[in-house]
Amino acid sequence: MKTLVIAEKPSVAQDIVRALTPTAGKFEKHDDHFENEHYVVSSAVGHLVEIAAPEAYDVKRGKWSFAHLPVIPPHFDLKPIDKTKSRLAAVVKLAKRKDVGALVNACDAGREGELIFRLIEQYAGGAKPLGKPVTRLWLQSMTPAAIRDGFASLRSDAQMRPLADAARSRSEADWLVGINGTRALTAFNSRDGGFFLTTVGRVQTPTLAVVVEREEKIRAHRARDYWEIHAAFAAQAGEYPAKWFDADWKKPTGDNADPEARADRLWDERSAQAIVDAVRGQPATVGEESKPTTQASGLLYDLTSLQREANGRFGFSAKTTLQLAQSLYERHKALTYPRTDSRALPEDYLPTVKQTFEMLAGSGMKHLAPHAKLAIDNGYVKPTKRVFDNAKVSDHFAIIPTLQAPLGLSEAEQKLYDLVVRRFLAVFFPSAEFQVTTRITTVAAQGAQLRFKTEGKVLVKPGWMAVYGKEAADEVEGAKDGEKGQNLIAVAVGEVVRNTAVEAKGLKTKPPARYNEATLLGAMEGAGKLVDDDELREAMQEKGLGTPATRAAIIEGLLNEKYMLRDGRDLVPTAKAFQLMTLLRGLGVEELSKPELTGEWEYKLSQMEHGKLSREAFMREIAAMTEHIVKKAKEYDRDTVPGDYATLATPCPNCGGVVKENYRRYGCTGADGKSDGCGFSFGKSPGGRTFEVAEAETFLRDKQIGPLEGFRSKAGWPFTAEMKLVFSDEDKNWKLEFDFGDDKNAEETGELVDFGDLPSLGACPKCGAPVREHGSNYVCEKAVPTAAQPTPSCDFKSGKIILQQPVDATQITKLLATGKTDLLDKFVSNRTRRSFKAFLSWSPEEGKVLFEFEPRASKFPPRKTAGAPARAPAAAKKAPAAKKAAAAKKAATPKAPRKTASSGGATPSAELAAVIGAEPVARPQVVKKLWDYIKANGLQDATNKRAINADAKLLAVFGKPQVTMFELAGIVGKHLS
Repeated sequence: MKTLVIAEKPSVAQDIVRALTPTAGKFEKHDDHFENEHYVVSSAVGHLVEIAAPEAYDVKRGKWSFAHLPVIPPHFDLKPIDKTKSRLAAVVKLAKRKDVGALVNACDAGREGELIFRLIEQYAGGAKPLGKPVTRLWLQSMTPAAIRDGFASLRSDAQMRPLADAARSRSEADWLVGINGTRALTAFNSRDGGFFLTTVGRVQTPTLAVVVEREEKIRAHRARDYWEIHAAFAAQAGEYPAKWFDADWKKPTGDNADPEARADRLWDERSAQAIVDAVRGQPATVGEESKPTTQASGLLYDLTSLQREANGRFGFSAKTTLQLAQSLYERHKALTYPRTDSRALPEDYLPTVKQTFEMLAGSGMKHLAPHAKLAIDNGYVKPTKRVFDNAKVSDHFAIIPTLQAPLGLSEAEQKLYDLVVRRFLAVFFPSAEFQVTTRITTVAAQGAQLRFKTEGKVLVKPGWMAVYGKEAADEVEGAKDGEKGQNLIAVAVGEVVRNTAVEAKGLKTKPPARYNEATLLGAMEGAGKLVDDDELREAMQEKGLGTPATRAAIIEGLLNEKYMLRDGRDLVPTAKAFQLMTLLRGLGVEELSKPELTGEWEYKLSQMEHGKLSREAFMREIAAMTEHIVKKAKEYDRDTVPGDYATLATPCPNCGGVVKENYRRYGCTGADGKSDGCGFSFGKSPGGRTFEVAEAETFLRDKQIGPLEGFRSKAGWPFTAEMKLVFSDEDKNWKLEFDFGDDKNAEETGELVDFGDLPSLGACPKCGAPVREHGSNYVCEKAVPTAAQPTPSCDFKSGKIILQQPVDATQITKLLATGKTDLLDKFVSNRTRRSFKAFLSWSPEEGKVLFEFEPRASKFPPRKTAGAPARAPAAAKKAPAAKKAAAAKKAATPKAPRKTASSGGATPSAELAAVIGAEPVARPQVVKKLWDYIKANGLQDATNKRAINADAKLLAVFGKPQVTMFELAGIVGKHLS
């Protein structure tokens, strides 16, 4: 009987095969596994199976209501993950083989690796267990020796059962809370109709709460004036800057402490000016202290620290960094496994590190090789607990370069690879050495000692900084403000200096900075610090919110659900995010927004892993929590949820009263802002999309807004639309309506269109008349009835929204000028509901605007030809001499050139030849030559660049004094034969 070994990734399966070959014999490679007399080695590609509710509990989106909640199935079914179905089928087939008598779980050492294997094993068994004994390969290092040692000491199934229980419990608990929480809050928010998707999750919602809390602080911040006193002092060797500080100041503590207080801040201008007047032109004494300091390189990267650094340096999103690192790992084999939370290496990895340095030193990477060679020559690579520490290695070790030098990297891949390699090199280099000088300049004035501080920092030995090209400390924080300098001018002992300049700078306090992806990843990683309970904080110490592998997806999910948006590099919470936090507080289920929930789970799962808590007890608690969340949402009976709501500046269009926000609506509250008002109101989240306050203000003021994205139909599908406030004669009040651009056109109503002062967006490609905005479309002014032309003579029209993609006026202008828009990326297929990218382009042949798609890159790169001729196939060697001679003759005969559109060309007419010459020419070249002539002679109309004025030569070609650029191709065709 053979043993099936299931690894988590194909690369690990290959490593296992290489390690076992010397002791277990040579393996034969098959499409999806390796096999010898003793072992069959295969792998997953991450998760192949996911848990799902049984069919009876699976309520489709759009039918989510309290009637179907809570969903607590007695068991969970399993379903394949679509994109890896073929791999799952292959692994299951191997597990069911009759000659396979045992399984080895060789997935990554940790909770998630345990879950991946257990679900595959369960799925392979089907209705009844597979019934084959299971052992566990537990590896912290992937060296061949470590793998062989691991096989020599496999862990039993009984030993791993507690970890397996914890893995399943975490997965099922996330499903129960996420599904029930999302469906309950969606049902609550959809009570007024429509489908208002409100997603929540154990990691997602506390992450959003961190961003919302920071935004609340920013909004609540009130800028305060303060003053700093900057001065300059002259010594014999020159002048140096300094800044006043209060030597007696101590950082305030307690509840009433001012968090914005600083030793160098004064809160009133009079006090600041008094110090300026006292110091100006006065002599001063100088004392200084100089001491050496060192600074070590940062630790090796885990995924989160790499994502933070790449975001700060290059602006890469967390998702982009993960994709690049994954490509460098899987495709180029240039980096180790990136989805890691460890920043150390195994203690037996020193030989591999030395080999990696040798590879880098001998590589053609001139910006990296010299540093690797210097480290080798000076013996920098040696064992140190800062780098090699088994206790700090979790499921995976830190991200470092492999022994394979990469080729053909993209610019972004090269940037990320260099970032990892420089950190890998730097961590073994000596610390950078600085000389830090603190100079205190004291002015005795008005019976007081007024002190000014100057700090200098000089790089004595660059150490690891040389790897980054820093040979001097040229970037000291605060140097630009004048109170710090790198190389301070010397002051002799006992020398008296004199003030030469002094001023009080008026400044304002700033609110805390918004989160960007780098700082939010840091907040997620350190979320345990926000937890008060010592045990829960300890449980979260190694985890934070999410894992390195999932944090990028959590951030992207919040962006996709419109809880946040990107503003440059900043992440800004939307009105929908504030509405969710208001709802959680109002319903009394704030635990969903607190990192304590994760802390509590991690604490209990840790107890389960150590056999101190049963899986059944934990899942009972999760079920009770789920029922509590649903019950709170279901039984909430007040008219509105309490919260901090806005008052709009625009008055009620019906009675002029004050319009205020509540949880569900913006409504009139009468002239005093406190009554029921006239009944005017509009929904705060029509179509499941929440108004920002500024949008609501614009909508009320202009009585229309859009097109806006992010709406959802009752069935949950997204759509894009405009909205209008329309007066209802029946209700005698204004009401909100969606405008989908499908209203009856002007030809049917017979109503004359007045374009007024609307600007022309360009010339109609059909008739040359101006194209303008009209309702939900862009139309040729001759395509609708106007006072000048009551009967339309053209039919050019293009929508402002096409398959949910808003098309703004600048894109239509570009279409009319060049025949094509930019690449637009938010079209959504009506058939598949999938988004796609396309250009909008004008087709003269079909006379309408069509989609034009990007040329698809070839799936396979062009084959590289080797320097030496390929070996002839065996059949060719045995060919008769006559056949060889014929083949040689055929090879020697040059092929006739392929006919192309430009071969020969067409003959221009005499009129056209007078402009471009008489030689035959291809049609595409005719238009190019015409344009060269038009530009050279300045024949584009000064007021309309899309119109061409004919000179004497062109008049004979055009047949009229002016044409549009869109007519050129048709005119040219008549002059070619």
